[in-house]
Amino acid sequence: MAKWDFWIDRGGTFTDLVARMPDGSLKAHKLLSENPENYRDAAIQGIRDLMGIAKDAPIPADQISAVKMGTTVATNALLERKGDRTLLLTTRGFRDALEIGYQARPNIFDLNIIKPELLYEQVTEVDERVLADGTVETPLDETGTRTALQAAFDAGIRAVAIVFMHGYRYTAHEIRAGEIADEIGFTQVSISHKVSPLMKLVGRGDTTVVDAYLSPILRRYVDQVATELGTDGSDCRLMFMQSSGGLTAAELFQGKDAILSGPAGGVVGMVETGRMSGFEKLIGFDMGGTSTDVAHFNGEFERAFETEVAGVRMRAPMMRIHTVAAGGGSILHYDGSRFRVGPDSAGANPGPACYRRGGPLAVSDANVMLGKLNPDHFPQVFGPNGNEPLDADVVREKFTAMANDIGDGKAPEDVAEGFIRIAVENMANAIKKISVQRGYDVQGYALNCFGGAGGQHACLIADTLGMKTVYIHPFAGVLSAYGRGLADIRSHRQQAVEETLVPEIESTLQDIAASLSKDSINELTSQGVSVHETTTY
Repeated sequence: MAKWDFWIDRGGTFTDLVARMPDGSLKAHKLLSENPENYRDAAIQGIRDLMGIAKDAPIPADQISAVKMGTTVATNALLERKGDRTLLLTTRGFRDALEIGYQARPNIFDLNIIKPELLYEQVTEVDERVLADGTVETPLDETGTRTALQAAFDAGIRAVAIVFMHGYRYTAHEIRAGEIADEIGFTQVSISHKVSPLMKLVGRGDTTVVDAYLSPILRRYVDQVATELGTDGSDCRLMFMQSSGGLTAAELFQGKDAILSGPAGGVVGMVETGRMSGFEKLIGFDMGGTSTDVAHFNGEFERAFETEVAGVRMRAPMMRIHTVAAGGGSILHYDGSRFRVGPDSAGANPGPACYRRGGPLAVSDANVMLGKLNPDHFPQVFGPNGNEPLDADVVREKFTAMANDIGDGKAPEDVAEGFIRIAVENMANAIKKISVQRGYDVQGYALNCFGGAGGQHACLIADTLGMKTVYIHPFAGVLSAYGRGLADIRSHRQQAVEETLVPEIESTLQDIAASLSKDSINELTSQGVSVHETTTY
């Protein structure tokens, strides 16, 4: 019997769903991500809505083949510094290595340097040291390690990141420290040579700390979704989108791979739908409620393997996506002399003023004011009870009041138009950053426009950049969700190789590549992919 498939994008403002129904047809659905008066989790409520199930009734998991999700849970936890309490366990003498970092100054003329808040709560040094050639200079002090870990555990910390010097290559000390942490009862043990098996203490250490900090938050959310779906004992597969653009089983989803879980689905959707229509050179323009994500495609997916997000360095494969704080919910500011859009967002609750929850003026309100958003064409899901249309009257009142404050004779429509122009310039500059500044001429590209607010600004963006083709898919409003259904299951492996580059090492490299490929194929086959369906890159 045919079953349901659900592809879900849980964004900061809206949660989008695309369902493939048992008869093979597709249906889209959109909900506010936060609506505590009406539901606990928008993704689960969306499944109930599409299947026609009552609010508190159990979901029949036996009627669902797969649920494929992307979530901003880990991203938001990192941005807001709301991950789990984390201990950093490192080699004696290197407690400050991650805080010092690479001593890079993003703005060399900045006299007031504000360093990002560290993710780990405590750092503990233990006696151990392996030299770069593998010589054990100081054996691991197991008694001291156990004492240090027990003290952190007694203080209520349950996540530990274990990062030792040269641990990526000589792993015995890290493995033993991890075993001790497991024996004590730590629920999250992130070991650097498993998280990022590459040289350089700082990049490896930062990635391991991120994994320890975010994985428990992610695990709780995954468990919550699995419980609500009732996947235990059923054939329903729960999968999540990784930052690299590939899907993975829920139980394999890690914090370090979840940072771009949401927008990565949009890139996959942008590329696959563009290809279906004959476009091979694409600029992805994904304007949602909280932010705008832009991406470049010229025949192959672009990925970065070392990035910085929210002031945190990490080494994990990620889609190359540039994000700016200009979405439909970006708040409009007038400080007495100039207009400013964002970076703060009204989010889903209270949302823009037109949402009937007492929110501030936002980009969406400017489009309502200009008539680009017609309340008659929107579902009636706003207001305290989630059953009212957009409120155009309060938008006019607020823009009229702002025009009076400015006092230069501008009409409310002129004020709204000014804010829109600023938002468009911000988004056009983001596209230039990933294209023109890297030597690509965007005039030969198609602008694949998607996201809930994308269509309102696509032509303005194209005009600003001199682009002549705008592509809008029928599922453009929920393309990040649709992209989950078009994505492949992927597995990535990395390994450091410290050898002189001479012809004789070719066989060694082939052996390493074969070993990594075997590990990846085993991971894929464990998720139901047959061996003949796998492709190695």
